[in-house]
Amino acid sequence: MIPEFAIVEASTLACLGLKQLLEEIIPSAVIRTFPTYQALVEDTPDQYAHYFVSAQVYFEHTAFFLERHQRTIVLVSGASPRPLSGIAVLNTCQNEQELVKSILQLHQTGHRAHHRVAADIHDLTPRERQVLVLIVRGLLNKEVADRLHISLTTVISHRKNIMEKLGIRSVSGLTIYAVMHGYIDPDRI
Repeated sequence: MIPEFAIVEASTLACLGLKQLLEEIIPSAVIRTFPTYQALVEDTPDQYAHYFVSAQVYFEHTAFFLERHQRTIVLVSGASPRPLSGIAVLNTCQNEQELVKSILQLHQTGHRAHHRVAADIHDLTPRERQVLVLIVRGLLNKEVADRLHISLTTVISHRKNIMEKLGIRSVSGLTIYAVMHGYIDPDRI
């Protein structure tokens, strides 16, 4: 079953940015964007594993989202305008690294425990896993080569294979993958 996520946010830029980030985290997911709550309701609103909704939409349609509180994540700019008991909140004004960490923390605290995303088994070799961890820790290709006592060409080849196997094209996406699959602790990034 392919997970589907709904983003309900009037800002096109916010929608596109969050959609791209989620696609890096879960490449197999289907992410749909809706500029209004009405557009969501006109679709099939109960099919989504998670709803990423602006605070304004959440407060205007609280009854709908409270029924789906375990699947709702409210997008806020800075501090939450009101306390949201039992509802996950994502501050969209963070830099990319902090935003990634926040999404990972939502994952780690069990927010997604009610709908586990079936991860494909990507047959990474032990060496590819080592290269992945070092890339995620911020090492350059040459530094990875020196650390593992392999050639720069071999590191580049491993990196290319990792990205092809996982379908991930960015270091932030690789970071999210590595944390979600237990290759590295988020505090060690």
